[in-house]
Amino acid sequence: MTMSSCDKFFEREPWNEFSAETYFRSEGELKMYTDGFLNAYLPNYTETNGNDAYNDLIATKTSTDFFRADVTWDGSKQGTWTWTWLRRINFMIQGMEKNALGVVDEDTYNHYLGLARFWRAYNYMSRVKLFSNVPWVDTYLQPQDTLILYGEREDREYVFHKMVEDFEFACEHVDNRVHSTDAKSRNQVDKYVVNAMASRILLYEGTFRKNHSVNPATNEPWNNKYETANDLLALAAKYAKYVIDSGEFKLYTGNWSDLFISEDLKTDEVLWGQVYILESNGRHAYTRYFNSSTLGQQYSGTKELLHHFLNADGTPISSDYKTINQEFEGRDPRMAKTFLSPGHTVASLSGEQVPQPINCTFCWTGYMIIKWCVPDQSHWQNGIDENGIPIMRYAEVLLNYAEAMNELGQFTEGIWNQTVGAIRQRAGVRSIYPTSPDPWLKEYYTKDLKNQHITDGNEAVALEIRRERVTELCFEAESRQQDLMRWGIGDIIPRRGGNGNGWTGLWLSENDVKNGFDFNGTHYTMNETIKNASETGYPISGTNNSCWSLEKAGDGYFLVYNYQLKWEDRMYCRPIPTTAKVLNEKLGENYGW
Repeated sequence: MTMSSCDKFFEREPWNEFSAETYFRSEGELKMYTDGFLNAYLPNYTETNGNDAYNDLIATKTSTDFFRADVTWDGSKQGTWTWTWLRRINFMIQGMEKNALGVVDEDTYNHYLGLARFWRAYNYMSRVKLFSNVPWVDTYLQPQDTLILYGEREDREYVFHKMVEDFEFACEHVDNRVHSTDAKSRNQVDKYVVNAMASRILLYEGTFRKNHSVNPATNEPWNNKYETANDLLALAAKYAKYVIDSGEFKLYTGNWSDLFISEDLKTDEVLWGQVYILESNGRHAYTRYFNSSTLGQQYSGTKELLHHFLNADGTPISSDYKTINQEFEGRDPRMAKTFLSPGHTVASLSGEQVPQPINCTFCWTGYMIIKWCVPDQSHWQNGIDENGIPIMRYAEVLLNYAEAMNELGQFTEGIWNQTVGAIRQRAGVRSIYPTSPDPWLKEYYTKDLKNQHITDGNEAVALEIRRERVTELCFEAESRQQDLMRWGIGDIIPRRGGNGNGWTGLWLSENDVKNGFDFNGTHYTMNETIKNASETGYPISGTNNSCWSLEKAGDGYFLVYNYQLKWEDRMYCRPIPTTAKVLNEKLGENYGW
């Protein structure tokens, strides 16, 4: 930089000048800045499935340290106390007030201000879920703003009240100037995305407060100074209904799998999604993620997950004592499109269609996940997927509306037909309005759990909504992990099928154990030690701190990944990171940590 030839370069005016003093004075500049939010904050493929791996229904070779009984979790392990996004958003809001107000037309001004406030509320939710009480900052901070920078955290109810104000403004003012039926435009945030996301987040908080008598940050009862749980649920229903009544979306009626493995997003149903284009944002590795013994957590479905799927005639299954070649018969067709089933084929490396076997090097339960997987062997060892990733689907909006209305005590059979019933009929499952709770479902969501509360509405309906969120939204948008937290049943995670000895996999008949079994053209035999299993199960050594055992001698379920998990109620929020407390001792600590 000391070379004289560089002097003139550093004196040149930039071709595309960005000045805080004059920026935001045109719609082009406003759009350019909000497009930056998309680049920075639009969820990618790892974020749409990641945390959903660590729940009660997915077996993994290990768990996050947060749930491991043999690991001590504290503030030194807790990260994510970063707020760069907040400063960036508040810079726009403050800059607009200074430079755009009265310069661009009112609708344009409010649209982009609504987008900024949407992103602020959307990002704040991730911090509220983690830490409950957090600082609320709605100004563009400068280094001299020490009272705010080194201030205390705000109460969760106040923070959420401010988030509600942001959502209300965004839902009213963000318009549809970027709305399109073009799949490549569905990464944009329009009025439908704002309303749909508001329904998701407000449903979360409304049901969280219904199922938690105290703020987990303080262990003190909710003060209800702002919105009550029912107020939040009413808003969730309102914003979901806006999307429903718009008539812009419907349930996709083609092959359900196309929603997850097609390159183009199915815009009938997908409100918001990520499209992968080789020339711009490359490819992703979902298929490899679920078909690798070294990448990821060797995810496997469990017997309890499959038990959530109904028979195609709309009735619950009566028995789990069926082999893998039997249990897909007559079931909800989505089950065979979520897990490897008899007759499923993939393209071989030579291009032929060949039966896909169970790969026991990464699928220990026997239930291989195929929902997101391109059926092509060339994708198994290479991250070359270009299938679009839905972030928000119309099916979820319907389920958000159904649950909110049920919690409010306003559910009707007509709403059932419009929501859960419609989703089931689209899937090829007969819709039956529930008149009494399914005993298996009720036991699953209450057995040995501290929180026995299911709903303030119709219990049978609430349980079927929970079933539908499993069968329709499996491995999407971290839905299962978040559902367990808001329903107040985090202690279901270490239970893992009811025995605490591992997740439950295939049921094997005595003959299967003795002579092996066939599936998709491959013969599987059991290790000799299984034949002499004791009544408590004989472990078969495996890798990655895992073991297999049979539930009992002769026949029974595989129990896999027998490491111990833990749950304590303080885990409904996280400890404040040690690094943050060192910088600001006024942050304090969350209850129990």
